[in-house]
Amino acid sequence: MNDDSKYLPILENANPRVKAIFESTAIHKQFSAGTQLAMEGAVCHYFFVVISGIIRVFKLGDTGREITLYRVNPNQSCILTSFGVLSQTPFPAFAIAETDVELLMVTAADIRDWVDRYDVWRKHLFENMTIRLNEILNTIEKVAFQRLDARLAEYLLSHFPADMRILKITHEQLGRELGSSRVPVSRILEEWENDGAIELARGKIVILNREQLREKLHQ
Repeated sequence: MNDDSKYLPILENANPRVKAIFESTAIHKQFSAGTQLAMEGAVCHYFFVVISGIIRVFKLGDTGREITLYRVNPNQSCILTSFGVLSQTPFPAFAIAETDVELLMVTAADIRDWVDRYDVWRKHLFENMTIRLNEILNTIEKVAFQRLDARLAEYLLSHFPADMRILKITHEQLGRELGSSRVPVSRILEEWENDGAIELARGKIVILNREQLREKLHQ
């Protein structure tokens, strides 16, 4: 018997029969970075758990502008996939393999059966939905009510540990993270470079003065 249940923390103390059913049913799938894993409007045929790698879930507007809703990291499952599987409704966003990923996949029919039969699966899915819904609402609140420069400062500070000065990311990628486009992001970054807070290079940002960024966050 394999030990695939270790990739889903909720199964750690589950009934041995529940773990055995999962381990005998789940299949391994690997996808390379950049693979489109889900399209908006598509039917959710599988529930999955990430073994390794990162999946980015995002919305795409009519103008082509993207906003990242959340990421699915190792030992996590995707809330929107879970919702689509349980409600048998189309996937409401897009999902892409941000890195090479390995997944454990279970058919929609199996996961619906398990949710009906086992408390541990109901607990996992509802807890996951609560956590992810809060993340999505937080993202919507920031986009709706927080200025772009403040969101940009917050993003840089949260992704720059105290001992790290260089972040490898393009202006276009930053725009996708913040629900904006490249042009306004570039304009703000160039202003901050002129102020001496950061230094810009191709595909990366160097922090020169963290305190200046904190001030911009609260202006």
